[in-house]
Amino acid sequence: MNSTDPKEYLARREIPQLFEGLLNGLMSYRPDDPVDYLENCLQKVRELGGSEKVKWDTFVGPDKRNLPPLNGGQARRSFLRNVLPESCNFPYRRYDRLPPIHQFSIESDTDLSETAELIEEYEVFDPSRPHPKIILVIGGPGSGKGTQSLKIAERYGFEYISVGELLRKKIHNTSSNRKWSLIAKIITTGELAPQETTITEIKQKLMQIPDSEGIVIDGFPRDVAQALSFEDQICTPDLVVFLACANHKLKERLQKRAEQQGRPDDNLKAIQRRLMNFKQNAVPLVNYFQEKGLIITFDADRDEEDVFFDISSAVDNKLFPAKEPVAGPSELDLSLILDIGEGAESTSEFDEQNEDIAQSFGDDYLREELRKTKVVFMLGGPASGKGTQCEKLTQKYGLTYLSVSDLLQSELVTASERSKLIKDLMQHRSPVPMEIILEIVKEAISSSLGSTRGFLLDGFPCEIRQAEEFECRLCTPTLVLYLDCSAETMTSRVVRRSKVSHRNEVTTENVKRRLQMFYQAMEPLLTFYETKALLCKINAERSLDKVFLQLCALMDSIF
Repeated sequence: MNSTDPKEYLARREIPQLFEGLLNGLMSYRPDDPVDYLENCLQKVRELGGSEKVKWDTFVGPDKRNLPPLNGGQARRSFLRNVLPESCNFPYRRYDRLPPIHQFSIESDTDLSETAELIEEYEVFDPSRPHPKIILVIGGPGSGKGTQSLKIAERYGFEYISVGELLRKKIHNTSSNRKWSLIAKIITTGELAPQETTITEIKQKLMQIPDSEGIVIDGFPRDVAQALSFEDQICTPDLVVFLACANHKLKERLQKRAEQQGRPDDNLKAIQRRLMNFKQNAVPLVNYFQEKGLIITFDADRDEEDVFFDISSAVDNKLFPAKEPVAGPSELDLSLILDIGEGAESTSEFDEQNEDIAQSFGDDYLREELRKTKVVFMLGGPASGKGTQCEKLTQKYGLTYLSVSDLLQSELVTASERSKLIKDLMQHRSPVPMEIILEIVKEAISSSLGSTRGFLLDGFPCEIRQAEEFECRLCTPTLVLYLDCSAETMTSRVVRRSKVSHRNEVTTENVKRRLQMFYQAMEPLLTFYETKALLCKINAERSLDKVFLQLCALMDSIF
C-alpha cells in the first residue's frame, strides 16, 4: 500500500467531513458518555445514507448553527490535516490544539437520550410526493390493536408497524446500552417509553418504507403529547381507529396473553400500571382527535371479525369514499373507558383504584374540581428565590405548596416500584420521564382537593411539554409568576450558598451550565404563557421583602 491509498480512501468516503461533524457535536454538547453519544451519531449517519451526507453541523442543534465550522470553515482536507497526529502515514502536520468554540450552551436532556434534539432535523417523507396514507390504531392494552392493525394492513396492502415491537426489538438488540437498559425498566414497570425516543424509532422505520401506499401504526400515540409530536415531526394521520374496551375485559385478555406469550411487560404490576396510564390518557387523547375529525371509535368487546367488519366499512368511507357512506365517526363512549357501565366488577385492589380514578381522580372530575380553586405556578432559575417566596405566599394565602423536587424526594423514601425506577434514573444521571412527574403531581393535587384555597407549584412546569400536558389533563393555571433574575446574580448566589453549606463540587462553571439548560427550556415556556396573558414577571434582583410585596399584589388580584 503506498502513501496515497489511505488519502484516496478517506477522500472517497468523506471521512474528514464525518470527523468534523462528530467533533463539533462532542465539543458543543460535551456528553457525559461520549461513547454512547458517538454510537447514536453513527446510527444517525446510517439513517442519513452514509458519511457523504454528513455536514459540519449535522450533530449541532439549530441554536448553535451560527457557530463557525471547526478551524474557521477550512476545507475538509485542511481540517483533517489539523487533527490527525504525525504518527499517521500521511504527510499532514499536527495542530497543537483546536480553536475554542464560543457561545457554548447545553441542550436540556428530557428523554433519556443524550443525542435527542442534537441531530439535524430531516424529512421523513419526500416533500415532493404525497405521503402514504397513515392509520393510527389506539386503544387499551389488550383491546385487540395488534390483531385489527394486521387485518387492516392485509386488506388494503398497507405496511404494518407495531410500536411496541419496535421498542422491544431495540431493547433486545441493544441490551448493553445504558439508555435502552433504562427504557427496558420503564416499559417493564408499565410506564410509557420516553416520547422522543419512541418518535425517533417510528421515524426510522417509516424512512425504511418510503414507497408504501399506506401504513398502519399499532399502539401509537398513547397520549396527547405524543400525538402532537407525531404531527409536528412526521405528519397528520389520515385516520385514527380507537378500540374501546371495558376494563375487566382488558385485564382478562392481558392475563391470558401473559400466560400464552410471556411478554415482560405483561407482568401483574405492569398490567396494572398500563391500565392506569391508559385510563388517565384515553379521554383527552380521543377528544383531541375528535376535535380534528380524525377518529372513529369501535366497541372492541365483541368478536374480532365483527369489529373488523365495522372498521373496514369506516376505512372504506374515510379513505376510499363510496357513493353512500356506510358508517361515520362516532362519539366516545366513556363507559367503555372508565367502566361506568355494568360488568365492571372489582376483583382486586387495582380495580378499586380504577373505580377511584373514574369517580374522583379521573381527568374529567379533576378538571371540574380545579375550576373551583386557584392554581399558581412559580417559575424561576436556581437561587432566584422561588422556595422562600412560595413558603411566604403559602402561609399568607392558605395555599397548598407543592414542590416537584420535594415530591420526588418523598417518593424516593417509599418502597414502590416507581420509587425504585426513579432512584435508578437518578443514579445514572438521567431525567425522570414527564409521565412519572405528572402522575406524582396529580396524586398530590388530588389528595388536597376540596380542602384548600388553591395550589402553588414551585418549579413546575419546567418545560413546554409539561405545560401543555398539564393543561390537557388538568387545567390552565390561574396565574404564572416568573422571578426574573440575571444569570450573574443567580450564579453568585448559588456559589455563595454552596460555600456556606461546604459543597465544594459546586463551581461557577457548573452553575453556568445549569443556567444555560434552564434558559433554553424556559424561553419557549414563558412565550407560551405570555400568549395566554397569564405570565407576570417580577424583578427578583431586589430584596426579598420588595419581591414579596409585588407578589402579594398579584395574588390579591386573583383572590
